[in-house]
Amino acid sequence: MTRSEQLFERAVKVLPGGVNSPVRAFRAVGGKPRFIVKGLGSHILDEDGLEYIDYVGSWGPMVLGHSHPDILKAVYDRMVNGLSFGAPTALEVEMAEKIVSMVPNIEMVRMVNSGTEAVMSALRLARGATGRDKIIKFEGCYHGHSDAMLVGAGSGALTQGEPDSKGVTKGAARDTLMAQYNDLASVECLLDANPGEVAAVIVEPVAANMGVVPPKDGFLQGLRNLCDKYGALLIFDEVITGFRLAAGGAQEYFGVRADLVTFGKIIGGGMPVGAYAGSRSLMEQVAPCGSVYQAGTLSGNPVAMAAGLAQLQILTDHPEIYTVMETSAQYLTNHLRMSAEKHGVNMRVNQVGSLLCPYFTDTPVDCFTAAKTSDTEKYAKYFNQMLLRGVYLAPSQFEAMFVSSAHTQKDLQFTAQAAEESLAVL
Repeated sequence: MTRSEQLFERAVKVLPGGVNSPVRAFRAVGGKPRFIVKGLGSHILDEDGLEYIDYVGSWGPMVLGHSHPDILKAVYDRMVNGLSFGAPTALEVEMAEKIVSMVPNIEMVRMVNSGTEAVMSALRLARGATGRDKIIKFEGCYHGHSDAMLVGAGSGALTQGEPDSKGVTKGAARDTLMAQYNDLASVECLLDANPGEVAAVIVEPVAANMGVVPPKDGFLQGLRNLCDKYGALLIFDEVITGFRLAAGGAQEYFGVRADLVTFGKIIGGGMPVGAYAGSRSLMEQVAPCGSVYQAGTLSGNPVAMAAGLAQLQILTDHPEIYTVMETSAQYLTNHLRMSAEKHGVNMRVNQVGSLLCPYFTDTPVDCFTAAKTSDTEKYAKYFNQMLLRGVYLAPSQFEAMFVSSAHTQKDLQFTAQAAEESLAVL
């Protein structure tokens, strides 16, 4: 029995499913999870000494790879002075100033501890600012595990959401309405059917929790126009796309203005952190300035701020990183498509910037319904073949591959060869 298998046997006795987040359990792909002991650059090492090229990257924040020396130095230098104070530090101010300087259309930031908390707080602010209760989200878009966001699709675009998890009350889900990603008509139908009741439309600018689904031309601008027309706020959930697609996130990348933006662990260099941001007039409605309450003892943790500042500074100083990552992702995308065609495997590969995802389907994937046509059993076989060859992918069809600036040409060539061999087996 391997060391990872031994650890998993122990874990299932004390952790639900043996993990602290469901997708880590490998249930969608079979087998047992690998327990990771170290990461360096584009590679990770498990408890059995096996090395993998990593395309999970802690689910996105490792844009510079693991254990970047500048980030580690910032953490070491900060932590010797204390880990947490529950009081203001200069680093919080510097982080907020840095984010405001990088991201278009925001003036103030509130630090929190996770992407889930950022979204939950932004939704509360949207409701408080508009005096409205209802939120429109999109089927297949994930915005954390707060009650109002754990809602499955109804029987049509006009149907209110039903809870998608036990423990979520119908009351909590009642005001969450479901639309179809890339379908502006479904959004307008909901706005028409709920006049003066919708506080906000929340969207992943690139839907990266059903794989990778890019917005169609005009979709995001169309949402902006609809929100303006109906008096709702537009929230970009940039927990994945923020500072990854571009230094200014999706607002810069797509040239579309959002009212509120949420960020996740990428602004902590991989440490637990999140934030929400917007105009001064909106953000000053948050306590202690205004009556929308939100608080957190560890918000703006100095060690997380130090790590995040180091990462954001590197991205600011070296904008060419974005071109490097996108070029690398395009290389993989091209090779996956060529290998799939060579071996007669039905595959669609979506790519936006440094995000990509292969789907085992012949259907163009532009929404959640299309994403669900992918053969998940085939993906599981592909995942395990890649793992055997030393390539670590997300253990779920409906997750992205994250390319970092640390992935070398050698890594990419190795991955392309591993993919061709794995697809040949399928």
